[in-house]
Amino acid sequence: MAVISTSFYMRKNRTRANGKSPIYMRIKLDPDYFDVQTKVFAHAQLWDGSQGRLKTVDDDARKTNKVLEGFMFKALDMQRQLMTSGEDITIDAMKRKWYGHTSEKPIWLMPIFEDHNDKMKQLIGKEFSPLTYERYVTSKKHTQEFIRYKFQQDDFDIKKLDYEFIAEYEFWFKSVRNCDHNTTVKYLSNFRKIVNICVKMGKISKDPFFGYKMVKREIERPFLVDEELTRISQKEFVAPRLNQVRDIFLFSCFTGLAYADVAKLTREEVTIGIDGEKWIWTNRQKTDTRSRIPLLPQALEIIERYTDHPECATKGKLLPALSNQKMNNYLKEIADACDITKKMTFHTARHTFATTVTLTNGVPIETVSKMLGHRNLKTTQHYAKILDKKVSEDMMVLKSKYKKSETNTSVT
Repeated sequence: MAVISTSFYMRKNRTRANGKSPIYMRIKLDPDYFDVQTKVFAHAQLWDGSQGRLKTVDDDARKTNKVLEGFMFKALDMQRQLMTSGEDITIDAMKRKWYGHTSEKPIWLMPIFEDHNDKMKQLIGKEFSPLTYERYVTSKKHTQEFIRYKFQQDDFDIKKLDYEFIAEYEFWFKSVRNCDHNTTVKYLSNFRKIVNICVKMGKISKDPFFGYKMVKREIERPFLVDEELTRISQKEFVAPRLNQVRDIFLFSCFTGLAYADVAKLTREEVTIGIDGEKWIWTNRQKTDTRSRIPLLPQALEIIERYTDHPECATKGKLLPALSNQKMNNYLKEIADACDITKKMTFHTARHTFATTVTLTNGVPIETVSKMLGHRNLKTTQHYAKILDKKVSEDMMVLKSKYKKSETNTSVT
């Protein structure tokens, strides 16, 4: 059976003014072959001719090699398609397949994306949150922007979706849009849902994401330690707005509620729990999951402080939260005034609750997860980093057990 081979080479005789030369892929079926312009350019000193790839000296080189790898996978997949269809594997057949010489009508991507978003919009409040819907609206916009950038057209035939398209899309997010790795993975995950719909409906025969790795990188999530919490809580500001923002931020530190959930809290959501104490019973706006949180004294004190605040008294709100943007701007002032160098946003409070307030003080992670309204422990583990203090305390207990065991053994 005839089997194709692929290789890459650089045409140094076509070097551009910027010093970069084009890279071509050769698809060969002895003795015939044809060359494909990858539209990838690189400096000659970075090219490893024996390996047919760039020397991996930096992230840009690795990204370029990933794009070239996508071309290779595309060629191999076309060979597989010809085998499946029973066609003879020839260079002419590969060439026709590569350049899409077919009589089939295109199935456009944008109407499928739009239909998905329209249905999601109708299910807001039932299965999806407004934020989730907005995320997919933005994803559709980004997808169309990429298609215009890469292919100079407004839409794309989904039958032509392949590994190369995905690799180029990722590269576009990181280079043109200047998105970080995790943000890029989020957008690609949204796009993958649309692609999966196309696969399940039989509109495309193969998942272009097959073999494509989308793993988020672990990032350090800032949180406040006890000493920093005390410093903020004891600081009195001249500007009333800073005291107000500080109080609402601390309320989140002692309840674990995100900004959107604090902003929508009403007095009716403070109720008496099974222990006869005050709890917050609410549904998270982001995921619509339930959060049941016993109120600590610090949180109760803040609620009491704003009982007669005009916005709370007239609108039935629990706390007078400002916009998220204003809160974050004022938190920068608060951090500076309290000599805190960590990047502090309102979401820092949620991490502080998970780490410093609960887990460090021995609250089981299952309990913390339930209060945070998470659907699984894996999500909670991203928030919760056990401090060295907690590790030391736990190991001291273990050491004491071993010492007691050794004492009993020696007595015996």
